[in-house]
Amino acid sequence: MSIDLAEIGAAKGIKYFLISYTDLFGNQRAKLVPVSAIAEMQKNGAGFAGFATWLDMSPADPDLFAIPDPESLIQLPWKKEVGWLAADLWMAGKPVAASPRNALKAQIARAAAMGYQMKTGVECEFFLITPDGKTISDEADIQSKPCYDEQALMRRYDVITEICDAMLELGWKPYQNDHEDANGQFEMNWHYDDALVTADRQAFFKFLVKSIAEKHGMRATFMPKPFINLTGNGCHMHVSMWKDGENAFDGGDDITPLAKAFIGGLLESAPGMAALLNPTVNSYKRINAPRTTSGATWSPNSVTWTGNNRTHMIRVPEPNRIELRLADGAANPYLLPAAALAAGLDGIENNRDPGPRLDINMYTQGHLVTNARKLPLNLLDAIRALEASDVLNAALGELVPAYVKLKTGEWNDFCRHLSDWESKTTLDC
Repeated sequence: MSIDLAEIGAAKGIKYFLISYTDLFGNQRAKLVPVSAIAEMQKNGAGFAGFATWLDMSPADPDLFAIPDPESLIQLPWKKEVGWLAADLWMAGKPVAASPRNALKAQIARAAAMGYQMKTGVECEFFLITPDGKTISDEADIQSKPCYDEQALMRRYDVITEICDAMLELGWKPYQNDHEDANGQFEMNWHYDDALVTADRQAFFKFLVKSIAEKHGMRATFMPKPFINLTGNGCHMHVSMWKDGENAFDGGDDITPLAKAFIGGLLESAPGMAALLNPTVNSYKRINAPRTTSGATWSPNSVTWTGNNRTHMIRVPEPNRIELRLADGAANPYLLPAAALAAGLDGIENNRDPGPRLDINMYTQGHLVTNARKLPLNLLDAIRALEASDVLNAALGELVPAYVKLKTGEWNDFCRHLSDWESKTTLDC
């Protein structure tokens, strides 16, 4: 039975709907639609000019239509007269292949055809900073090892609990909130679910956190490395594949051969995935960073896997799931699972061998591993790896050249920028 958004809106007291989509750069775009018009929008979609957002379109292209997914409806806990809806993008009567949500749905369908469902959980890290973005918002948060600092956590009690209360109200099953490894940094965890459900929730979570932070006179940032001396914002994703209602990764004492093949696929495509999971110039100040004031970056720099060890790109914390530690806070909520699923399915289809796991500290002993590939050193290297990835090009289709084109433009724009460091070190050469 189809969901009638107009009826639901009337029953829940919703006056307006935010029809939202996420573009290739992870920006959330939306139109605010009165409940009286939602029936038409549910049928035909809200119209946008695709060229006005990061979707590799031109002003000559026809209208872009965002058709809301009723299953994704979230009534804003802090403004209940508004309902948020994730949308799928259509143009000229066809789904837009280079749309992040459409790309994820295509990989989910591919997995379903093989009899699998991917479930994911994400660990979204963020900083609470001053509105001007120059420093953290808590002047007393100065410990060199501030992770789990009780006092600093409780000084932000009002903000963190308002966010957590919202997730509780929405039925996400949040289960812990903590002060993270950097001063001013926090992480909030909620229960894993189907990959599309988690992606929609991650997109909304970023909107939720930023909105609540603004309400309290602060600013929230998911920027990968907003402060060079502090640990960056990661977005670790826990992954399991399910078949016939059972966890196909759970082997009891160890992960299953299927899970190892999935890991093999992730390792095979890691350099290209980096362009999608570490999508900004700033991202590479996180994954290739020197040690921070806390003593560690907590981010990978090599294409390796391990057991319960946080110094590798892939960790196996328990024999029922894997943790992909590559992505950062700028990762697109839909491209993160889409790329991981595409690579993992390639691993399953080709029974890719990840090799033996490495039970060493990669931060101190990584130089002893002679055959471990390094992750890209910068965004340009990652873009080139993505462009050269047969696996990701075949799986994600039109999205890859569109993404490569737009991100190459961003890299070129960065290269035209003259930094203070260059002036300080080169003016008198």
